[in-house]
Amino acid sequence: MSPGKVLQPVLKMKVDELFLCWLSQPATQLTLKDCLRRIKNEEKTETGNVDSGNGKNEKLANKNSNSTQCLLGDTRLPLSFSPPQLSTTLPLATPASQRNISNVRATRRSSGTRVVQTKKEETLPPSLSQNIPTFYFPRGCPKEKVNIDAVIAKIERTFSEFPNERATLEDMGKVAKACECPLYWKGPLFYCAGGERTGYVSVHKFVAMWRKILQTCYDDAAKFVHLLMNPGCNYLVQEDFIPFLQDVVNSHPGLSFLKEAAEFHSRYITTVIQRIFYTVNRSWSGKITCNELRKSNFLQNVALLEEEADINQLTEYFSYEHFYVIYCKFWELDTDHDLYIDRKDLARHNDHAISNRMIERIFSGAVTRGRKAQKDGKISYADFVWFLISEEDKKTPTSIEYWFRCMDLDGDGALSMYELEYFYEEQCQKLDNMAIEPLPFEDCLCQMLDLVKPQYEGKITLHDLKRCKLTNVFFDTFFNIEKYLDHEQKDQFSMLRDGEGESQEVSDWEKYAAEEYDILVAEEAASDQWNDEYEAELNPVDHQKASVLKYQMEKRPFFEMPSHLADVDLDDYDYEEDFE
Repeated sequence: MSPGKVLQPVLKMKVDELFLCWLSQPATQLTLKDCLRRIKNEEKTETGNVDSGNGKNEKLANKNSNSTQCLLGDTRLPLSFSPPQLSTTLPLATPASQRNISNVRATRRSSGTRVVQTKKEETLPPSLSQNIPTFYFPRGCPKEKVNIDAVIAKIERTFSEFPNERATLEDMGKVAKACECPLYWKGPLFYCAGGERTGYVSVHKFVAMWRKILQTCYDDAAKFVHLLMNPGCNYLVQEDFIPFLQDVVNSHPGLSFLKEAAEFHSRYITTVIQRIFYTVNRSWSGKITCNELRKSNFLQNVALLEEEADINQLTEYFSYEHFYVIYCKFWELDTDHDLYIDRKDLARHNDHAISNRMIERIFSGAVTRGRKAQKDGKISYADFVWFLISEEDKKTPTSIEYWFRCMDLDGDGALSMYELEYFYEEQCQKLDNMAIEPLPFEDCLCQMLDLVKPQYEGKITLHDLKRCKLTNVFFDTFFNIEKYLDHEQKDQFSMLRDGEGESQEVSDWEKYAAEEYDILVAEEAASDQWNDEYEAELNPVDHQKASVLKYQMEKRPFFEMPSHLADVDLDDYDYEEDFE
């Protein structure tokens, strides 16, 4: 900010934020829907009787006013409230004009006393703003009965069991339970109290920290964000999750085999972080807020870490099998093992199934994080995690947004017929090369419009695709030739039946990961058997080369920690209503 400027609050922005927050409350939406339904029913009843006369009209007016009051409920604002307006009697330029205006006002005052007196007798409606219940709780809704002193006393009793009333990271599990938190909050509790610097946490330091949190944070989402965030922030970035996940890797029984393979810790942690932001960060901002965390199921999965010894059962974020599949797929494409892949590497995914035009869009910066894709034409492992999950499950909100951003060439927030034809042209070329007669674009367009049923003619919006049950069919038609042919061979009714199965427990991504993991395990077993049989035939020189290569592969740093999602200005889409 330049030194001559002064920060000024923008009241409208804050009022809009509060109004949207109030409008998004479930209780508010239920009340609005109920009152709108009652208004609609009353209108139908009154219009059915025409011979009601003036009395009936008066009754209708009273009912409409009552319905309006019901719609607003206790949260209605006074009708006299209006934004401030500029006065029409501002002085123009000279003092003479001010004197003239004051004289005119004096004349009006003396001659129009009765009119002014009448206005003074008018009574304004009483202000009802004090009846609006508090609805904005950025740190959670305060609980009425929370005995902070009792919680602190319980924590102090727990610390008294430790030598010198100091708790190490291994002791923080008991402290987390005393704080009535899930077990794997122990890492964030330890680091937030300053344990990383000294290797232990004293009872006085921890009690002061936890008392402050209890007094300012009223739900688990606000507490978790406060424990992990950097000072001065009210959100979480990717690096904030590293200490928490490192503690999970070190202490969870389902990941005990990883303790000896320290070089894979950062790779697993990076995968989990990307999956967290893929699912929780619905705004694509690279900053997870309390509200986003509150709307997600991430904290429920953190609590399940304590109950579930098999880490692979937690398929949404922490599954090691899912990490294994993603990493192996990336390693197959990264032939030179420079820990980045370029356009040619990514084009080889799934036997060149993805069209080149879509590959270009992925590297254009529409969906990639960091500036590596723009400068060197390469994407990192973190970007590949987003790509693979979006490619294998095109029904989730994030994957729909991912591919929509890629297909929206001009960034106007809608897919035009030109953009659809642009991607379909390459599909037709691939089909011609395979000696398959492609469907004319006009016929394909009719099928897709019937599939999506867009709200507005001539364009497909993000909202239209999120309402569609077969978005995977739509996207595969325009840039994935293998899956497009698979869809063409399936029965249309079976696809609709699968798409309408909202209660399906296993997602497309989970099915893919389970199948690929079984294949990789079988290939690994076959490779180990072959090595056992023929390893003796290798001469000592080959043994030495193999051991050196293995050592270099293990010691090579996998990749830099992923940059923030907000480092790249993504296309400015107007999708506020779609990120629900």
